[in-house]
Amino acid sequence: MKTMKKILLSLAAISMVTASALAQQKAGTTSMQFLSVMPSARATALGDAYSVAATGAEAVFWNPAGLAWTENQQLSLTYIAWIFDSKLYDLAYALPLGSYGNIGLQLQYVDYGSFDETITTGTLYYPGQTLPYLTGRTWKPYSYLAGLTYATKLTDRFSFGVTAKYAYESLYDQTASAIQTDANGSVTNAYSLQTNRGVFLFDAGFRYNTGFKTIQIAACTQNFGPDVKYSSDYQVTQYPAPLTFRIGIAGDVIGKNSLLLEDANNRLGVMFDLFLENDADQQEHVGIEYEFANMVSIRAGYKVNYATQGFTCGAGVHQTIGNVKFSFDYGFGAMDAMISAYTGNVHRISVGVELQ
Repeated sequence: MKTMKKILLSLAAISMVTASALAQQKAGTTSMQFLSVMPSARATALGDAYSVAATGAEAVFWNPAGLAWTENQQLSLTYIAWIFDSKLYDLAYALPLGSYGNIGLQLQYVDYGSFDETITTGTLYYPGQTLPYLTGRTWKPYSYLAGLTYATKLTDRFSFGVTAKYAYESLYDQTASAIQTDANGSVTNAYSLQTNRGVFLFDAGFRYNTGFKTIQIAACTQNFGPDVKYSSDYQVTQYPAPLTFRIGIAGDVIGKNSLLLEDANNRLGVMFDLFLENDADQQEHVGIEYEFANMVSIRAGYKVNYATQGFTCGAGVHQTIGNVKFSFDYGFGAMDAMISAYTGNVHRISVGVELQ
């Protein structure tokens, strides 16, 4: 009964933190969109249905409560070939502290590539006459994130975790300037806009083993914090980070202590997440994973109510050599057929090391 009260209180706290912000925002109104590109090849292959399945070092990206179940040091590296040739690099590290709980570290870096700088001539008053011209200069936008996670088991079935992180985005390496003119060509407004901004954000989540077979539930909120402010000479524009809320359930239908078929060598798990974001409608994530002898995994998933994403798949291999366990995972995310002709599809590769 005490455990259930803790779960309900945790869920209520997480829901209250996110409810008002989720209700107020509209599509296309958030900043720092790189925070929505989640790491982990395994998670991608499972259609991002990962609030329960996220354990070990990778939990710092998805649900900090999953870090509490890590018994050994772990290191995870992920490379993401994102759309339009942008690239993301992610690192996660988990360190168990015994009865004091566990801590984790996350680092992310986004390389958007190089862009040609342009200027416009004509007047903003007549948009049809505004033409772009190349200056001969280039610039390289980038983003990064650094975060620290703490997680602990409150009971033998229930865990809670929190993350504090700093996110920074540089869209242009200088102060952008512009002018507005009227029909006569007279300058009516001149302003500058800062395109480099950083903000502190927070995540919180819980994970609970129901005790019935392998059924587990989890919930988490991510990127809670102040709006990202872009100041100018005449006004201050600000946009929130992509605040998200996940609540999920997962269990095995085949495997040890499974729902349908007991099997020591084969496992078939099913995951489901309900996903809410402050600039999108409600979405659902579904994933399925088959694992043989705890060595080879095949995965598939689907993301429901997405405009450009849907089917996902992937595979993983795990091998122990001495006291070190190595893992290699690949995840594929299909973009909409018409869009992928221009953007390409999404590929993730994750490599993990665990000291046993």
